[in-house]
Amino acid sequence: MSKIIFITGATSGFGAACAKKFASKGHHLILNGRREDRLTALQEELETKYKINVLLLPFDVRKKEETFSTIENIPTAWQQIDILVNNAGLALGRDYFDEALLEDWETMIDTNLKGLLYVTKATLPFLKKEHAHIINIGSTAAKDIYEKGNVYCATKAAVDSISQAMRIDLLRHNIKVTAIHPGAAVTEFSEVRFKGDKETAKNIYNGIIPLTAEDIADTVFYCSNLPAHVCINDLTITCTRQASNVYFNRK
Repeated sequence: MSKIIFITGATSGFGAACAKKFASKGHHLILNGRREDRLTALQEELETKYKINVLLLPFDVRKKEETFSTIENIPTAWQQIDILVNNAGLALGRDYFDEALLEDWETMIDTNLKGLLYVTKATLPFLKKEHAHIINIGSTAAKDIYEKGNVYCATKAAVDSISQAMRIDLLRHNIKVTAIHPGAAVTEFSEVRFKGDKETAKNIYNGIIPLTAEDIADTVFYCSNLPAHVCINDLTITCTRQASNVYFNRK
């Protein structure tokens, strides 16, 4: 049976991979992202290849009024959302606390934390039914603080805490809540973090075989397709050569 899946940050990385995974299984998609050209290209690809329907919501999750207005005005036919994947997020800079830029901190807080809260709060009226599922994409940074990670780690730790709070508070609605915390993965993440410095971004993965976006999409799909009475609350996933944000087996 086809479901409606709402994915934020779907223009690249985990979000785009999740969109392709769910589409390949015949599910319809609501896709959010700031880069409308990428969303449109993804919509055309998925509708043509998999014969599913895609609704685009090109808004910025950092903007509260825009987020609520857009979601509240989703067409009636799309208002029975089965799964929300809160994927939109980023890291900006990797600097000592005393040298970090305030604007980087604010962007991470507004996207990773406030954006997740806005989208979830606005979507809940369309999710309050049996067996709906919220999947929050966190990070191993939530579990394991590292040098120069400061505010990025803090925002992902907050995602971890909020996921636990959602699980408790939404229990009475029978809504599943899952937090998935990926470790090192090859996406645009590092390039964004290092502000276009491709060489530095590439060096992060030296000597390891990192996770791919498809690995995370497979994990999201698995968690969302368990029996109705089963919920994975919290899942940390790394490549085999990573034990934590400090310990790697680099070859």
